[in-house]
This record gives sequence, structure tokens and C-alpha cells, in this order.
Amino acid sequence: MNDLSSIVFNIAQSLPGFLMAIVVHEAAHAWMANKFGDPTAKNEGRLTLNPAAHYDPWGTIFFPLFAAITGFAMIGWARPVPIEVRNFKKVRQGIFWVSFAGPLSNLILGTLSAILLAIIATKVSTSWEYYSVFIQMLRYSVFINFILAFFNLIPLPPLDGSKMISSFLKGPALYKYESFARYTPMIFMGAMALSFMGIHTLGYLLAPAQMLANYLMFTFVGFFGGLA
Repeated sequence: MNDLSSIVFNIAQSLPGFLMAIVVHEAAHAWMANKFGDPTAKNEGRLTLNPAAHYDPWGTIFFPLFAAITGFAMIGWARPVPIEVRNFKKVRQGIFWVSFAGPLSNLILGTLSAILLAIIATKVSTSWEYYSVFIQMLRYSVFINFILAFFNLIPLPPLDGSKMISSFLKGPALYKYESFARYTPMIFMGAMALSFMGIHTLGYLLAPAQMLANYLMFTFVGFFGGLA
């Protein structure tokens, strides 16, 4: 466990990226649902970037703080927005795009963070007092957004990826797939148990997210560094 000062510094650097990631994720779900004809989330005040409208005690406070205390970037989740699929003008398309909107928003936000990081890294003097602070904040933002996007794309109910797949299923196939949700908590608990044993299953699963994040940051730094 890290000392108190490093924990506080870790929270301060990763909190902006974390809050933006989970808030934009849920707001994107709400926005897309409204576009497809379901104003439920909008009517309940969830079509907003105000973190207070989306926070979940466990996912937004306790779990992220635990991650920060143990030396990792803050990671977690927000309260899911309410969706009523019967209001969709086109049900299957609505389910797919509303589900994909969350991860897609994180991929976009992560890419924008990588671009801003590259601009600061190549166009701002390292003598600037807050240079390293902003670089680290943006690095956290890139990783948090890509990890959140890839995690939610895992095709296990009730994650967003499973809902995207379910939009192509119907009848018994849909029922069997959605019934798999009861095993999801056990799967993740097992993955966490293996992590404590040194077998980082989730780490391997999310490795592509980290590789893509690193690739984008490296690519954008090279691009902006090469501009006159």
C-alpha cells in the first residue's frame, strides 16, 4: 500500500479522466436512446454531464478509491441509465446503437485525450510547472477510457457488448444467451481470484486496450512532433 501523499496524488491525477469517462459513457447511452425515440433517461435527468446525476456509491466512490489506494488508476462505473426498448422506433437497431454508444464515447474521449497529450508533450516546454502533471492526467484519461470501452465490449450479459450481440438474436437463442447473465458475477469473481494468485486473466483480456492506448499516444506524439 502506498503512503498517504502518493495516494492523494494518484487520486488527483486520475480523477478527472475517470469522472469524464463514466459520465460521458452514461450520457452517451441516454443521448442515443433519446435519438431512437426513448426519452426515459432524458426525462429522469440522465442526459447530462453532471456527475451527480450518474454516480453509483460502489462503482463511483468505493471501488475507484480502492484502486487508487492500491496504486492503480481509478476505475469503476456509474449508475446505468434507464432504457425502455419498447419506445424505440427501430428496436433492434436501437438496442445495438444505444449499447454501443457508451463504449464508442470512451474510444472517442480516449483518442481526444491522446491527441491533447501529444500536443502538450511536443508543443509545451517541459519547464512549465504543471507539464508532468497534465501529461500524467491525460495518460490516465487515455488508459481509463480505453480500458472502460474494451471491458464493456466483453460479450458477457449484462455488459454493453452482450446487448449488441443480443440485438441480432431472437427466440430461444436470445433467451439462452441472456440467461447466461447469472454466471457473469461468478466469472468475474473467479477472474479476480486468479489475479490474486498471479494469473491476471482480466489483464490479458484487456491487454489490447492498453496496447491500443500506447500506440495512439506514440503515434500522435510522433505526428505532432514532426510538425514544424
